[in-house]
Order: sequence, then C-alpha cells, then structure tokens
Amino acid sequence: MIDQADGVEDGNLYKVDHYQTRNERSILNTVLRAQDRAADKVTSFAGSLNFVYLHSMWFGVWILINVGILGGSLKFDKFPFGLLTMIVSLEAIFLSTFVMVSQNRQAARADIRSELDFETNLRSEIWSVHIGQALGVDPSHVEDVVRKAISGSRAQLDGSG
Repeated sequence: MIDQADGVEDGNLYKVDHYQTRNERSILNTVLRAQDRAADKVTSFAGSLNFVYLHSMWFGVWILINVGILGGSLKFDKFPFGLLTMIVSLEAIFLSTFVMVSQNRQAARADIRSELDFETNLRSEIWSVHIGQALGVDPSHVEDVVRKAISGSRAQLDGSG
C-alpha cells in the first residue's frame, strides 16, 4: 500500500522527477495580499513600545493643552475630553480589527506549516519503512521501542516519571 502512494506499485516509493519539498515562505508570499501585509505592519507597530511612547506623549500634550497649562486660548476639548474619548474609542475599534486580520494571517501560516509538517512526517515514515525493509529490521520490535519511548515521554511530561 505504501509503495502505491506514488500511483504505481513498482518497488519505488516516488517518481524521481516529482520529489520536491514545498517552501512555506514561497507559498505564503503568493497568498498574502497587500491589505494583509498592511494589517500585519499596523499590528506590529501597535504592539511595540514605540506605540506606547507615542500615545503617552499624545495624551499628555492633549491633556496639557485642554486643561489650560499651555494657555487658555488653545483649549479645544474641555474636560472630560469627549473628543479624545471618541478618537481613542475609534482607534481601539480599528486596532482590534487589524489584530483580528493579523491573527487570521497567523492561522493561515500555521495551517501551511501544519500541512508541510504532515508531508515531511509522511515522507519520513515511508522512507523509514523502506529503509527498515531493506535492512531487514523487525517492524514489531521497532514499534515496541517506539511505544515504550512514547509512554516514557508522556510519563515524564505528566510528572510521574
């Protein structure tokens, strides 16, 4: 059955001219659209300390101007700063949307990585079976060793090992 994975039962696991590993980045670059890249950049900036510093200065200047410290004639948004509140609320709405778009992109990347991992694991498994057969390795012994290694690993992770 494993030998038939390439479509032909001929003793060869794969067709030589079709053997290739796909590259996650090249696949992802073909999928990304300009708006997704823009959302990723906005989210990246919004998650930085530069964003925090910029907003701290902006809020500080806004409040200083509107409490009259820099001159009463400069006031344009009196306490409790309704305009500032509205602007910050709108910014929060847009930033949360950008974050969700970026999270969707990250999920797409994770899906691609998962698919590539599966292909790599399957390829390794098939190669291992063929190499084991060629070397005359007992598959049941290998499975026993694998089961013991897995149960030992799980026991160690559970803290009981």
